[in-house]
Amino acid sequence: MTFNRIQEYLSTGDGVPGTLLIPKLILPVMIDEVDKNLLDRSLAVWTMGPGQLSNHGGSFNVNLETENTGKVREVGEGAEIPLDTQNYETVTFTFNKYGISIRLTREMMEDSQFELFQRNIRMAARRFAENETKLVLIALDGANTTVSGGAAITVANITKAMQNLEDQDYVPTDIIVGTEVLNDLRNIDTFSESDKWGGVTANQTGMIGRVYGLNVHRFSPNAAPATTYKLNAYVLDRSQAYGIAIKRDLSVDNFTLPSYDMEGAAVTQRIDVKLLRAKAVSKITTS
Repeated sequence: MTFNRIQEYLSTGDGVPGTLLIPKLILPVMIDEVDKNLLDRSLAVWTMGPGQLSNHGGSFNVNLETENTGKVREVGEGAEIPLDTQNYETVTFTFNKYGISIRLTREMMEDSQFELFQRNIRMAARRFAENETKLVLIALDGANTTVSGGAAITVANITKAMQNLEDQDYVPTDIIVGTEVLNDLRNIDTFSESDKWGGVTANQTGMIGRVYGLNVHRFSPNAAPATTYKLNAYVLDRSQAYGIAIKRDLSVDNFTLPSYDMEGAAVTQRIDVKLLRAKAVSKITTS
């Protein structure tokens, strides 16, 4: 009798539309968003932090030796030796402030299955990391030379960009590519030839690891200043190309808004990325 009664209650035909007769299990797991491909700080000439910049006010100057200054000349016997000295130049880093404000109602935090505040802080940290990659790409866009490719990047485009650096005495060490260019690299048969092969990583991971001695780095178009950046590539000499200066590292300041019954946090950073030597970078564009 009892069993029949339970069956009756569990019959969907006897239920009220929209009512769950059987409890619905919600898995208490939050799946994180995918991590984007970002540019590693090791690609910069250097990264200076707050400890090194605490006494530099709102800007910071880097001194550079100007290339190819000072000339040796033939001097005749008894003639005056020509006077010449080295020239210098500076690059100014300006510490721009970036931030995001997180606000959560007390009810959201009380009723949620998850630690929403901590999750939102982690989300903010991802966005700041993506912003750093964005700033690097904006800086690299100031490259001294541009190689205009066609619908797909070619071997000639890459080698020409390398030559652009070598003509100015720089050593091409890395190539930074968007997703469209990476797809082009995967489809260039030349890189499967034994004397030019990028390595087994191409077949194991789908990533061309090295091209003519250049380390290949991919960036996510969703971390770029615009989606058109996925069509670009940048060949650079990492010992000379750009620097990162961080006046204030990622900072979290908690606050409350009693009149709104909210709690929140202000997450900020002061950072700048500057191209040090434009001739140490060559940009490749595709369409």
